[in-house]
Amino acid sequence: QVQLVESGGGLVQAGGSLRLSCAASGRTFSSYAMGWFRQAPGKERDIVAAITRTGGSTYYVDSVKGRFTISRDNGKNTVYLQMNSLKPEDTAVYYCAAGRYSSRSQYEYDYWGQGTQVTVST
Repeated sequence: QVQLVESGGGLVQAGGSLRLSCAASGRTFSSYAMGWFRQAPGKERDIVAAITRTGGSTYYVDSVKGRFTISRDNGKNTVYLQMNSLKPEDTAVYYCAAGRYSSRSQYEYDYWGQGTQVTVST
């Protein structure tokens, strides 16, 4: 199994920035694709960004393109989500996930973090 521990969420004003981190256990972190998902009140859990095993390819949902950046440091067993120019509609619980393959679907991921709250005020 892989354990994922998220950090970096909090309260920020619109236009501000946050960096989320997700630290993974195990020696096989580099064998997993990683994704960031978010779930706002009353909405489904949706993909935010994903990154392949080596970091060679990334995906972003249209609403965050140009503002968010996913990256990974396999030497530190950590994946990051840099969030800039935050908007109130970015408010959600953010989850990191690990899976064998990079995917836009939450159902293709095997391991999940506990989630971290991001709140963006007007």
